Amino acid sequence: MYKLKQMKGQKALVTGGLGFIGSNVAHRLVGLGAKVTVYDACLDPYGWNYANVREIREHVRVVKADTRDFDKLCAHVKGQDYVFNCAGQVSHLDSMKDPWLDLDINCKGNLNLLEAARRFNDQARIVYCGTRAQIGRAMYSPIDEAHPTNPVDIYGINKLAGEKYHLLYADVYGMPVTSLPLNNVFGERHQMKHCLYGILNWFIRLALEGRDITIYGSGKQLREYNYVQDVVDALVLAGQSRKAKGRFYSISTRKAMPFLEMARQVVKEVGRGRVVKAPWPRERKQIEVGNVVSSYRKAKRELGWEPRTSFEAGLEKTVAFYRERLPEYV
Repeated sequence: MYKLKQMKGQKALVTGGLGFIGSNVAHRLVGLGAKVTVYDACLDPYGWNYANVREIREHVRVVKADTRDFDKLCAHVKGQDYVFNCAGQVSHLDSMKDPWLDLDINCKGNLNLLEAARRFNDQARIVYCGTRAQIGRAMYSPIDEAHPTNPVDIYGINKLAGEKYHLLYADVYGMPVTSLPLNNVFGERHQMKHCLYGILNWFIRLALEGRDITIYGSGKQLREYNYVQDVVDALVLAGQSRKAKGRFYSISTRKAMPFLEMARQVVKEVGRGRVVKAPWPRERKQIEVGNVVSSYRKAKRELGWEPRTSFEAGLEKTVAFYRERLPEYV
């Protein structure tokens, strides 16, 4: 079983640091003793929220800036020991409606970061938050790092390009870069304003408000749901491990479950709401990928990482968080 190293006095930059995954990374880094800079463009309708860093506000430096602003990135990459690259446009549907914006954020933003690091801090350990959408529909199961990539939407294509940029900079310039394609992450500090991404958290809001949870189609497609604190541990562990240089790791859970079962468990844990079914909307059906079952064997073998939190335990913690703080996230 893994153990994260203390980071007292070390400096870390977290792009997208006011968002869901980024803010949870910032909390963990502060707990490990790091000096943290939170870098976020604060763009709507994305998940940035100053409430996400309220408990650690005195221990982090917050910079309101965009990864598409190369000069600002250069200024803040200098002197960092770690860069956790969590910024991005993360909506599948929005990427199809505005592919130029997705390209701008998810490609140009990542190239800016890598070029800034190459020019001014090429030994900073960079960890990139990828996505399961880079794979597309599964050709075999469980999905591993050798699986072919054939994304079904603009978001998946541009996030895959982002990963390729990162690994190229590791290969060509020797920069210590690692990528972790993430999959259906849920937990504390996720936005609850809309359902463009983070569907499990959105279902929690619907249940807390006593509303219907709509499932398209049969709901039998298998999915994995990764609790955010386990994911944060994987990101930090990848940053701390010298073995991870130039590598990418699939991050997953111990078991998958039908989408319908996930929704029913949300209703059961919250004690309100109900699950209803509806036909697939055309725009969603076109980018539906079917069953998703992945392997974390490589991450366990090389990093020592494996998920510690069961779905039920993670769901209980998440629901408890939003029972107290839902108004801050809607």
